[in-house]
Amino acid sequence: MTDAKTEEKPLVRKIESRRAMAKAMGEYFGEIFEAAREGSPKIAWCTSVGPAELLVACGFRVYFPENHGAMLGATRMATDLIPLANAVGYSPEICSYLTSDVGSFLKGETPMAKMPGYEFPKPDVLIYNTNQCRDVKDWMSYYQKHFDVPMYGVNTPVNITEVTEDHVDVAAKQIEAMVEPLCEITGVKFDYDLFKEKVSLSRELSEKWKTVLETASAVPSPINFFDSTIHMGPAVVMRGSTRAIDYYNLLLEELNTCIETGTGSIEDEKYRIYWDGMPIWGKLKSHSEHFASLKTCVVASTYCNSWIFDAFDADDPFKSMARAYTELFIVRSDAWKETYMQRMFDLYKIDGIIYHDAKTCPANSNNRYGMPDRLQKDSGLPYIIIQGDLNDMRCYSEEQTRTNIEAFIEQLAEK
Repeated sequence: MTDAKTEEKPLVRKIESRRAMAKAMGEYFGEIFEAAREGSPKIAWCTSVGPAELLVACGFRVYFPENHGAMLGATRMATDLIPLANAVGYSPEICSYLTSDVGSFLKGETPMAKMPGYEFPKPDVLIYNTNQCRDVKDWMSYYQKHFDVPMYGVNTPVNITEVTEDHVDVAAKQIEAMVEPLCEITGVKFDYDLFKEKVSLSRELSEKWKTVLETASAVPSPINFFDSTIHMGPAVVMRGSTRAIDYYNLLLEELNTCIETGTGSIEDEKYRIYWDGMPIWGKLKSHSEHFASLKTCVVASTYCNSWIFDAFDADDPFKSMARAYTELFIVRSDAWKETYMQRMFDLYKIDGIIYHDAKTCPANSNNRYGMPDRLQKDSGLPYIIIQGDLNDMRCYSEEQTRTNIEAFIEQLAEK
């Protein structure tokens, strides 16, 4: 007799393309580990929205500590590692990506160690862009002191409503200034045409990722936010390459088939939610299943859209890269953000909004200065604020969050 449990339909449809994504990510990390073992090519550590295209063009393998931070959160290793960084002077109030990554380094424990051929990717240079927050500069500074390697960065203006040519010029000059020292480290002569090619590939990758996310405007949505946070990996770490483009072509094929057949990410979708702020990495699966059990699909987010760079232009690579990385949502004014989010609510046919107030990530918590009330007044959409963190699960209450979410969905049902 067959166990009834084995016949139950899963709450959330599994994306079949995930195996191809795992293969692509495995190949990416494999190249990083090989470079670490062989000492060639040189390895650059880069913040997630830093000038990766330039680094690839200069001959580096590029490693992203923020990607590692998300891995530490998703594997739930972070909470045990954060206190180690606190013990050497890093406040529990600052970015828990930073503190969990530093804690991982201090303890010598990482989920990457389970990957084939793992070798710690010691940096030859450290690159940051403060378009996300000042924490990324402090993060890289920690490793600069430890490894005694060069560090270069872009210091981006913040709270921008309209990005001006002055803003772009400031960032572009800082990126251009990196070329000579970076090529000295790799011993590679700078190839301007290769750089243009890398920017062009990043533009194509960005367009593919945008198209993936916009499939969620279909009803029912073929993908949910929690899946998107995982499948965005190639868009983050493989800019300037064809591998991620090939993967997103495959994923789009699957998602478009779901749209044609009316197959949703969840069964019997009734409510559509917009998620603002960071994911709670240690709760991706449980959140996904909880919302699905409530016939609710979290279809869109500000977070996943942060890797859409419409400004990339191979004909003007330095300035277009500077513009793309200065137009980022996180550095914009509240007035700009609210206009943007209104467009997203319309595109994705949103019924309600969840704001995640992440304890250690104020830059990505947009609920603290009256935005939820202003947007509710303008859009008529109800909202809820949940307290938590991207990585530090001590800031998160399972019972309180589940209760609040269920009450919110009941509110949508009554409406």
